[in-house]
Amino acid sequence: MSADSQQPQPPEGATTDTAALLLSGARLTDGRTVDVRLSGGRIEAVGTAGSLTPGAARVDLSGYLLLPAPAEPHAHADTALSGDRPGPVSYATEDVQRRATEAALLQLGHGATALRAHVRVDEVQGLGPLEAVLQARRSLRGLADLAAVAVPRLLTGVAGADGLAMLRDAVKMGASVVGGCPDLDPDPSGYTEAVLEVAAEHGCPVDLHTEGADPARLARLAAMVSGLRPGAVLGPCAGLARLPGDVAARTAEQLAAAGVTVACLPQGGCGLVEQRGGAPVRLLRAAGVRVVAGSGALRDACNPVGRGDPLEAAYLLASQGGLRAADAYAAVSGGAREAMGLPEVRVEAGFPAELLAVRGERLSAVLSLAYSRIVVHRGRVVARTSAVREYCDSAAALELPRQGRADGGLGGGSAGGPAGGSAGGPAAGGGLGT
Repeated sequence: MSADSQQPQPPEGATTDTAALLLSGARLTDGRTVDVRLSGGRIEAVGTAGSLTPGAARVDLSGYLLLPAPAEPHAHADTALSGDRPGPVSYATEDVQRRATEAALLQLGHGATALRAHVRVDEVQGLGPLEAVLQARRSLRGLADLAAVAVPRLLTGVAGADGLAMLRDAVKMGASVVGGCPDLDPDPSGYTEAVLEVAAEHGCPVDLHTEGADPARLARLAAMVSGLRPGAVLGPCAGLARLPGDVAARTAEQLAAAGVTVACLPQGGCGLVEQRGGAPVRLLRAAGVRVVAGSGALRDACNPVGRGDPLEAAYLLASQGGLRAADAYAAVSGGAREAMGLPEVRVEAGFPAELLAVRGERLSAVLSLAYSRIVVHRGRVVARTSAVREYCDSAAALELPRQGRADGGLGGGSAGGPAGGSAGGPAAGGGLGT
């Protein structure tokens, strides 16, 4: 299937910016420096630097590495940004909507133009948090694509009857993915059967939480979701790392045979699983399991310091998981998009214009230190973060590139203006941008 035929329709009421935009002088991971012209929400042309004529707008990406934009496969929008507020967490619709919107914008600023948000639907809070997240999704149209995952608490027995009815109502309301946590139900297999039934009724993908500490239970879960198209997502599966090596390896082979994707959470856990720690990424990949990385909890009771930064997740996969930089970034970009059912993105003509420009020359450097970022969604710049590092005058810093400020900067830096540049472009000149 071609990239064009895979392109999803914009959400109801959304618009695509059709004005042409030229990204000039961008560096690609293969070392080329190119111009990229965007139009109609897609990449129209890629040519050598200086070869493409600008349209109505131009962004100078000299000194930036241009990448396919990351995607966030595992966020928790209903509890995000609630950890530092006094008293019990408010689940009033306006409070959840505000937190969910703020969290999505934070992650968009980091580069994630598509997000999958898990939202609890249960007998305590009802469907109110889901409605709030759906309202946040509507307010984010044109900035980022937000998909809601309905996460019921119980689905089996007398106590689960209401949960099953609520799950069906959640999908009718607009939840586009069916989720949950079988580990928390007295009958995990029955819970999974109920999820699969609802998903089949409505043609929804399946995305389930599991600790993965019980290899037999995880193998049964994998067998039950085997054959789903697109494949089911399971996560965070950190319990696999605590199993004996041979047991974990056999379980990983069963996950691969079932065609499931494991969404690990290298930046921290989430409230639906008890244990912290990371999934055995290298073991899973060696068995042929597709592994993607999400943020999980974002400054809530489970993780008070979550960042929601996909580049940090990739950094942790490389620094702690032992992945190559390219593989680590793929886990938060192309792999995450595929797991979420989104079309592939390449910096080539015809592909969706979902892009992230990060100041730096190589992917390894970008994952190590990446403050300055420009985010493109549907062909237009939707977020920009600029950072300039300055050093005071000293013998040690004399040979380092500096960008002075009008007020002299730190210790009277060299002449020059503050970070800025022409409209639509990042700071020009010799600043040490990061």
